[in-house]
Amino acid sequence: MRAMRYADVYGRTWAVVLSLLTAALLTCTVRPGEPVTLGPAATDTTVPAIGRTWPVGLRPPVLRGWEPPATAYGRGHRGVDLSAPPGTPVRAVAAGRISFAGKVAGRGVVSVELTGTGDPPLRTTYEPVRTSVEKGEEVAAGEVIGTVEPTGSHCTATCVHWGLRRGESYLDPLSLMPGWLLHRGPSRLLPVIGVPLPG
Repeated sequence: MRAMRYADVYGRTWAVVLSLLTAALLTCTVRPGEPVTLGPAATDTTVPAIGRTWPVGLRPPVLRGWEPPATAYGRGHRGVDLSAPPGTPVRAVAAGRISFAGKVAGRGVVSVELTGTGDPPLRTTYEPVRTSVEKGEEVAAGEVIGTVEPTGSHCTATCVHWGLRRGESYLDPLSLMPGWLLHRGPSRLLPVIGVPLPG
């Protein structure tokens, strides 16, 4: 049974890879030495781990991870859902400039173009958020950009959908996070026993 599951996943993975390569070859002319772009669902290996804080909380539970679509309009999950109760402060994970702050389909959305991340720059999005910033504002890593709205979430419990894009390509927002933020819990002070006070 396990072998069948592996074979099924392996087969689907190769089917996705082959369909992306076929689409790339059919839609572009490739010259020797020129890079090939696979389109909106391509993985960008140039994402720097510049995150300095989680969008919400210290280490929020990830309710649903990033599931890249096989095609531009295919099924998938173009971001991650982080558990957060209504009213939780939403923070910019890295320094940047607010490129959008407003409503999209009735949901509050904030987008931040991240500083020094190339051309086109990386852009993070957060929703549903009651915004506290305006388009064009510069924000620092960890700066509050809004609060979690009580409605508008697509999760069964309240959550923040956190996305990452470069141009039209969707990327895994967790790739912005350095290992120490992804895997380490909050710092804890231990009691000092048997150590003389400085004096």
